[in-house]
Amino acid sequence: MSKSIKIAVVGSGYVGLVAAVCFAELGHQVICVDNDQRKVDALRGGDTLIHEEHLPELLARHGNKGVVFTTDLAEATAQAAAIFIAVGTPQSETGDADLSYVEAVASEIARHVDSYKVIVEKSTVPVYTNEWIRRVIERNGVSREMFDVVSNPEFLREGTAVEDFLHPDRIVVGADSERAAKVLGDIYSPLTEGTYYKTAEPIPGICTEDAPAPILFTSTKSAEIIKHASNAFLAVKISFINAVSNLCEAADANVEQVSRGIGLDSRIGPKFLRPGIGYGGSCFPKDVAAFRSVAEQMGVDFNLLTEVERINATQKKRFLAKVRSALWTLRGKRLAVLGLAFKGETDDIRESPAIDLCEMLLGEGCQLVAYDPAAIERAKLELPPSAQMQYADSVEGAAKDADALLVLTDWAEFKSIDLEMLQRTLRYPIVIDGRNMFDPKTMSEAGFTYLSVGRPVANPAREVVKA
Repeated sequence: MSKSIKIAVVGSGYVGLVAAVCFAELGHQVICVDNDQRKVDALRGGDTLIHEEHLPELLARHGNKGVVFTTDLAEATAQAAAIFIAVGTPQSETGDADLSYVEAVASEIARHVDSYKVIVEKSTVPVYTNEWIRRVIERNGVSREMFDVVSNPEFLREGTAVEDFLHPDRIVVGADSERAAKVLGDIYSPLTEGTYYKTAEPIPGICTEDAPAPILFTSTKSAEIIKHASNAFLAVKISFINAVSNLCEAADANVEQVSRGIGLDSRIGPKFLRPGIGYGGSCFPKDVAAFRSVAEQMGVDFNLLTEVERINATQKKRFLAKVRSALWTLRGKRLAVLGLAFKGETDDIRESPAIDLCEMLLGEGCQLVAYDPAAIERAKLELPPSAQMQYADSVEGAAKDADALLVLTDWAEFKSIDLEMLQRTLRYPIVIDGRNMFDPKTMSEAGFTYLSVGRPVANPAREVVKA
């Protein structure tokens, strides 16, 4: 592959850690900086800290070799040619992105710049953040010719983040100088020139040597808007199909047939047209709010996003009503909950609609027994174990003697649940599916009362007699 470049990545969360190990996978020398010594020690010991496919493999391959972990930002700044800022930008009370962590890192970097550096926004930030980073660095005494600030937004999906990094739909580089653009071009050249895909053990994905990753060079402001606009548009798409699913329920139509008919239009496409209990996670809720806030500050009416947020909140309330419609009263009901993470294949519970629904059900006086393949330990911090909130280590354990089973996260393993076991284990054969994981006809034939999102209720085609 191309010449190795010394890179510093500041932050070891989802974005920072994935970026660090993937840059090492591309042949670069990487210093990953975090101010939490416990996280640094864990990463040095080979603990990825997050549930992410391929991440343990790459950390084992490059940990303490191609990528080293440290708390010393000063030393990392001095050594690196490019410094990627990947710290958190949480939502403030006003809906704006809290950029205090970005500012603190920029100030610290400025105190240790002794040669030309490319400082890269990797965190999700609003437009004009690039200019503020530049001002902060200049105010700390660094001359303009000693650095450039570049926007390089990430488009990673939790659960497939490593594959998304190494096989991207596009790489966006917002640079206002040719010098900085060349540095980023060189860093990503193993992907854009296809040389990574002919190495001995590349992570598999959609890109190949003959069809490498595309790269798009833009202005810094355009790159900043691309990230927020992308997430906001996906949130619009999810909210749209959720609104359509509500219409389908009212008309006794099938939203999956409708979404397929919509998605076959090449101008629309099938992705993100799956109805459910609403979007969540660390990105969509925060980014939609931040994008709307930025638009308002600039005098642009973006009330479309206000409606997206309203639909997303309403979807959870509709699901709660669906549970009530199946059980009549909720107080005292024992419910099996499958899934706590905000989506399948990750242990992230941030802004998880599953957690929100658990809190709503507990508030209704239900007793919950929850199972999630990866997110239980994180969920216990939000929903401590109690007489009303219990955790199981299997689907069967959660379902035992439950009045109904609720599917709240789309884990792939849930699709292969043993329905005969479920019939024997549940007190009543009622499944309320917030992710449309099962086929209504199959559930009906197996003897279940099956409620899903945007599809007609399936009643038992036969009565199952328990032994």
